[in-house]
Amino acid sequence: MTTTTPGIQPRPGGQPRLAAGSWRLDPAQSHASFTAWFVGRPVRGRLPLTGGVLITEPIEDSTARLVAKTNAVSTGSTVLDRLLAGPDFLDAGSFPELSFRSERLVWVPAGWQAVGRLRVKGTEHEVACLLDLQVGNPQAGDRPRIVITGSWIIDYRWVTSQWIPALGRRIVMTCSSLLEPDM
Repeated sequence: MTTTTPGIQPRPGGQPRLAAGSWRLDPAQSHASFTAWFVGRPVRGRLPLTGGVLITEPIEDSTARLVAKTNAVSTGSTVLDRLLAGPDFLDAGSFPELSFRSERLVWVPAGWQAVGRLRVKGTEHEVACLLDLQVGNPQAGDRPRIVITGSWIIDYRWVTSQWIPALGRRIVMTCSSLLEPDM
């Protein structure tokens, strides 16, 4: 049985696709999370996300902009949060935001892939991530909602110029965004 949700169209292979238009991130339910390895143990944290997505026809020309405030980093440790937001790492005083701007959206056999620029401490880095789309099941009269999750690997040298021998070079960053129509 096939069901349709207003504003969301399935793509061949069962992948959903958003209808053309402007969508916004729900900041209460959208975040960027990261995992870095330090002395063989994972260090996890989160940053709240804001931003929006413009879905166009053709879909490949669609754009997204995600923004995270660097002073809002949260690891569960106030000492570590201050260290990460400080001048030796994210430098929130000089660089108050991390941002991602998509440049291309392509359909690959595994699903949609976004290619764009991740801006960290004033420098842009090209990244690509496979997107996972989860369509919500709106009740009668509710607006369509969709969760888009994407992950990429960043080099710790994008975050700090300090050489830290016990810090793994790769940091996994995952963005989970709840999109709603921007009405």
